[in-house]
This record gives sequence, C-alpha cells and structure tokens, in this order.
Amino acid sequence: MVAIGVGVAVGAAYFGLLVPDWFVALGAATVYAGAAYLYLASDGPLLGSSPRFEDRIDRVGYAIGVFGVSVSPLAFAQHYGGGTATVAFVGWTVGVIAFVRLAATTGA
Repeated sequence: MVAIGVGVAVGAAYFGLLVPDWFVALGAATVYAGAAYLYLASDGPLLGSSPRFEDRIDRVGYAIGVFGVSVSPLAFAQHYGGGTATVAFVGWTVGVIAFVRLAATTGA
C-alpha cells in the first residue's frame, strides 16, 4: 500500500509540476511504485550493498559506466527536451536506475 502511495505521489508531482501529460506521469509513477515495492518487500539491506571489483581494469570500467549512466540522461534531456521536460526525464531515469538496481539485488 505504501508503494502505491509513492507511485501516486510521484505521478501527481509529475502531472502537476513538471509535465502535464498523463502518459508521462503514469510511466514515472509506475517506475517509482515498483522501486518502492521492491525496497519495502525485501528482507535485507538493499542500498547498503555495492558491487566489489578487485581488478584495476574492472574498477576503471565501472567508474566509466557509472559516469555515463549519470551524465547521459542530462545530455539527452538537454538536447531533446528543455525546461521542465529535462527535470522530468532525469527524474524518470533515476527511478529506472533505482528499479533495476533493486530488482537485481532482490533477485540475487
């Protein structure tokens, strides 16, 4: 029930403050509701764990990948959106990353 509340709150914020498009708001709401559900339904600490890379090459690759995942949504949003569309896109991307991370952690 809390996860649904998180989704509704995110969807309302998107629709009311960022992008007055119900389809975009619904997409963001479902991503955040799913991430909230996975976080609340898990037994162990999900956000406290992180992958460990012992080899130097692995660490460099991970750092480059994390940088790309962090910066590319901003670049796409800036290029294709602008204004509140940029904030909406970046917020959605953060939700997707959280969902995928939590799904991978709970599935392991």
